[in-house]
Amino acid sequence: MSQHAQVLDSPAASAVAPSSLALRRKAETLTKLFRGLSDPSRLSILEALRPAAQTVGEIVHATGLTQPNVSNHLGCLYDCGLVTRDHVGRFVCYRLSDPRVETLLRLGEELLADTARGVLACTEIDCGKNTL
Repeated sequence: MSQHAQVLDSPAASAVAPSSLALRRKAETLTKLFRGLSDPSRLSILEALRPAAQTVGEIVHATGLTQPNVSNHLGCLYDCGLVTRDHVGRFVCYRLSDPRVETLLRLGEELLADTARGVLACTEIDCGKNTL
């Protein structure tokens, strides 16, 4: 067996980092998740759902967004698997689909608390001048 073949068969070779293609695919998928979270309206909806499930009307009241806007964003969040919906009588209640969504929001707050100065000063990532 050649020295090159021995290296490829070694335990260290099996622990080699993923290929650049695998890293790229993973990054692209994570980008989709974070794009879903990057919209201020969608984040405000997720924040409104942190304590408990709510109807569209309750979310409209909590966020100050319009009903069509909330419905559109809920569709996106539902399609992405970040929220789920339950029929309660004639109403549809939305809730966070997984406890890890709440954990992710909490961790985001904690990280922001520690890095706020840098985030606010960042000129490379343009958040625009959007307001809720």
